[in-house]
Amino acid sequence: MIDHELLRKTFDSALAYDQYVSSGTREQARAWAEFRSRARLTERQAELVAGFTRRLHAIALTGIWCGDCVQQLPFLDAIEQASGGRFPVRYADRDEHQQLAERLMIAGGKRVPIVLILNEDFDVLSVEGDRSLSRYRAMAERQLGPSCPLPGAPVPGDELDATRQDWVDAVERAHLMARLSTKLRQRYSD
Repeated sequence: MIDHELLRKTFDSALAYDQYVSSGTREQARAWAEFRSRARLTERQAELVAGFTRRLHAIALTGIWCGDCVQQLPFLDAIEQASGGRFPVRYADRDEHQQLAERLMIAGGKRVPIVLILNEDFDVLSVEGDRSLSRYRAMAERQLGPSCPLPGAPVPGDELDATRQDWVDAVERAHLMARLSTKLRQRYSD
């Protein structure tokens, strides 16, 4: 398991969304901004996230160059914006955070994105990656094989909607885990 000290250190040294996006090239930043403009939550999703009562944290292990990151992580920013400060997300470049990347290998590889959703004490609630279920379904349907989509590759609206819902569901699940946690319920007497 990953120790709390590494998670806190990574969270504290990683970047907020806008800082992370601006760390790339002009073309990379453009691709991220373009997709972010499509990553708005629905009114129902925003209301759900705004109603969260527990503070969560997220660390997204990512690559500014990664098409899957461009086409998924802007949803986390949308969720963070709707959370009223209860879901801060930090973006950690995989190649700069090797110690964490080595502990989060999927199928024997250092993949991105990988998202850790943590409670307020930095206990791991969920590890998501490298693609949501809807993304994998869409890729399987198109039979793209092992290639990674380019950052500017078009994403059909139905796939975008399903992927958005996957990320909202993942964060909601983690919030409910934290909300029902015996440790936190005892702490807050709720």
